[in-house]
Amino acid sequence: MGITAGSLGLALLAFGTGPTPLGGASSAATPAVAGTGGPDLTALPLGDGKVTSSGPRRGYVYSCQESFGGPAAAEVPWIRNSSYDLTAKYTVDGAVNWPGARFNKKLARKLLKLSGNGLPTNHPTGAFPVAASDDAYAVDANPNSISAQSVALKLSGRPRRLKRAQCTPTGQVGIMRNGVAIFNALDAGGKDAVAHEVQDSCSGHPQQSGVYHYHGLPACIGSGGAGKHSKRIGWALDGYPIHGPLGSEGEYMRTSDLDACHGHAHKIRYQGRVRKLFHYHATEIYPYVISCFRAEPVTLDSSGRGAQQPPPARALPG
Repeated sequence: MGITAGSLGLALLAFGTGPTPLGGASSAATPAVAGTGGPDLTALPLGDGKVTSSGPRRGYVYSCQESFGGPAAAEVPWIRNSSYDLTAKYTVDGAVNWPGARFNKKLARKLLKLSGNGLPTNHPTGAFPVAASDDAYAVDANPNSISAQSVALKLSGRPRRLKRAQCTPTGQVGIMRNGVAIFNALDAGGKDAVAHEVQDSCSGHPQQSGVYHYHGLPACIGSGGAGKHSKRIGWALDGYPIHGPLGSEGEYMRTSDLDACHGHAHKIRYQGRVRKLFHYHATEIYPYVISCFRAEPVTLDSSGRGAQQPPPARALPG
């Protein structure tokens, strides 16, 4: 039987591999980040139905896709009514290493150039396709395999905020600092992917094309310790950085603390200096990471490559 998210979370806390691992005990006993008021992981709010195509809305995913026709989500024991127990989720068995994983970043001529092969550079993955002997198979028999991709992104090194936020695609909305794609919070049926879908112990799984990806706060990417602002853990496709769940005073960021895109602006260290800049926060609360874009995002082609778009005339500084 595969380990549960809860047992993984306690192990990660013990070894200090990251401040907000997947799972762990409830906030009353062992919060995601000690002393920060992290959420009760045994009763996280379910995001089902919280999607809009008409414009940005706090707590909702602003989706470019207006209708969803994916398969119905399976009934799972960790979802009860309008909440779910992250500590009780099944995780996919296995620990597959990827020695060929690579990811590089380079800032040149106001462009942030990110390249790699989409495989995690810092952790193993579960064994996919999910084996019939895995307890996860009964609720989410993911038949897809993980495969290397061609990643070549050119993001703005100086993103400019738009007057009106942009919708997110059902798919990749950013990339993490270990080279793994981050998708928005929705599964193929438009439901809460973190709650319904089964991932491995590092919060990832592959889609049909072989792209290994996360939908929420990754369990195996540390974002710093308690009591201070979380470190950058990735970048959105609009060039703005993604940080972990803690704000400027070391407090856990709730959806009510952030704007409709799941971010906010204040002074952070960015490219070697402190400046006021918008940034996203990845949390364990829906919509998790990026629910709309604050700057013009790149457009990805079918191979996962993307070119930075010129800032539109309505862009605002920072």
